[in-house]
Amino acid sequence: MTIRTILFALVALFGLNGPVQAQTVTDLNFETSELTVVTAAGEAHVFTVEVAATPEQRAQGLMYRTALDRDKGMLFDYGRERRVSMWMKNTLIPLDMLFIRADGTIVNIRERTIPHSLEAIGSKGRVLGVLELAGGTVDRLGLAPGDKVRHPIFEGN
Repeated sequence: MTIRTILFALVALFGLNGPVQAQTVTDLNFETSELTVVTAAGEAHVFTVEVAATPEQRAQGLMYRTALDRDKGMLFDYGRERRVSMWMKNTLIPLDMLFIRADGTIVNIRERTIPHSLEAIGSKGRVLGVLELAGGTVDRLGLAPGDKVRHPIFEGN
């Protein structure tokens, strides 16, 4: 058993609290805004999102957070369309990841990602942003590729 395996097991059993979190997370100020996902059926789902727009913010993302409310999320703004790959290292909660083109169209979705996983989770094509929501949100709301995301970073919004 490696030290890494033991650490992951301890985190899974006891979680990360107080001192560990303070040592590993930089205090970055994320701007918040409203974002709407509109399904093919016309249903609109509104979220309050933190926007990760700088390299430092994107690197930190939702790492070390122990919970994410069902109406909240994080929007990663890459500034221009590109292929994106993410992982779950140091992320304590399962997330749903929605990969979004510049026109606001969801290209692909990865549901219920595995906390602490080093697996690369990538976009299927070039995207401008990635929306991270609490794991299970996609299934609960019936979100799917082709749905539209309305937020100022996407064209025509």
